[in-house]
Amino acid sequence: MAEHTVDLVVLGGGSGGYAAAIRAAELGSTVVLIEADKVGGTCLHRGCIPTKALLHAAEVADSVRGAAHLGLDARLDGVDAERLRAYREGIVAKKYKGLQGLLATRKITVVHGRGVLEPGPAVRVGHDLYRGANVVLATGSASRTLPGLEPGGRILMSEQALELGEIPRRVIVLGGGVIGVEFASLWRSFGAHVTIVEALPHLVPGEDDVLSKGLERAFRKRGIEMKLGARLSSATQSDDSVEVVLEDGTSIDADYLLVAVGRRPVTEEMGYAETGVELDDGFVRVDENLATTVTGVWAVGDIVRGVQLAHRGFAHGIAVAERLAGRTPSPVPDHHIPRVTYSDPEVASVGLTKAQAITQLGEAAVVVQDYNLAGNGRSEILGTAGLVRVVREVDGPVVGVHLLGARVGELIAEAQLIVGWEAHPDDIAPYVHAHPTQSEALGEAFLALAGKPLHAL
Repeated sequence: MAEHTVDLVVLGGGSGGYAAAIRAAELGSTVVLIEADKVGGTCLHRGCIPTKALLHAAEVADSVRGAAHLGLDARLDGVDAERLRAYREGIVAKKYKGLQGLLATRKITVVHGRGVLEPGPAVRVGHDLYRGANVVLATGSASRTLPGLEPGGRILMSEQALELGEIPRRVIVLGGGVIGVEFASLWRSFGAHVTIVEALPHLVPGEDDVLSKGLERAFRKRGIEMKLGARLSSATQSDDSVEVVLEDGTSIDADYLLVAVGRRPVTEEMGYAETGVELDDGFVRVDENLATTVTGVWAVGDIVRGVQLAHRGFAHGIAVAERLAGRTPSPVPDHHIPRVTYSDPEVASVGLTKAQAITQLGEAAVVVQDYNLAGNGRSEILGTAGLVRVVREVDGPVVGVHLLGARVGELIAEAQLIVGWEAHPDDIAPYVHAHPTQSEALGEAFLALAGKPLHAL
């Protein structure tokens, strides 16, 4: 057995893990990064990047179909699944190569293998032991399923859906959260008949209800069927189809069933509990600094209870690395983490929903301002419908911004700054937004809240 000693050992090379490794190396630490698969993790190889590549292709397909409306003669003759795969894989390969270069340039030792936490703190990989003054746990998450609903054949998880070698004619999506909505959107753009089954009353149920309802209207207009407030009873597959039966007796047939009911933390059989790291339903318990119950062991990303997003993992990893270097980074609360669903239309938000603000502050203390994208010139050019909703405390700061429409995810950075800095509408109203841009819609909402609307009544 060989033993290696460094300043920091990072277990898991996904978003949170490699961010911690890179920042720690920048600050002068010697770092070992342990990854069982490929650095970049789910986000780069099986999640964020490949799905958004497919969603971009889906947007292009819809643009071609609608070209005649713009006076352009164009025709979509079909979707070549193999060439689509090559495009997606090319994007991933380029980003993967770039990440490998970043790690090598910072002299981070990358160990490929399955690691298990041991006292010390240390991580064992096969016969080798990697001991660090500190260990960061960053083992991420995996697709969750339901009892008796195992993936295989015609029943897919998101990972298998990405690798599907065909565009299904009919598909059922079980789960109306971010993953389910994005796959439903892209498959519909590629010509599939899509039915979403969601147990809760609305799509993207964690968002403000005005966004959920608006997304549902847009999906109905696109021909996406939805069974909301509906629970699965059974799923039976044959060689060429799958039948889903709901608790109310409704039966739906399709070529495939995508199970998109959320993600679970990957913490089992990793030595965490055995080493004294306290778990809560699989999630690692941490304090406000992301320290676990074991001295010298920290946890970041999806294994920490909260929104499971790559950029939250980045923020966690950077914060831990800086704290280990003696700095005092500001914690980033989950309600300051921006959220984007890359469907058509997109959903983007940061901060409190109207309902959350009322719960925390009381109904009399909450003011809501909506601005319809129908009044925005750029949105009209793009042909998108949607809205901006701003939630503020009476005579106080903006506490939430919620957006629906094509490409609104690109606006969320400004919204995050406003919510994070606890800005008041009067503080923001003087800022000039370029015309014509969709960012003007944010400006219009803030102008209205400040009592001086321009393009709104």
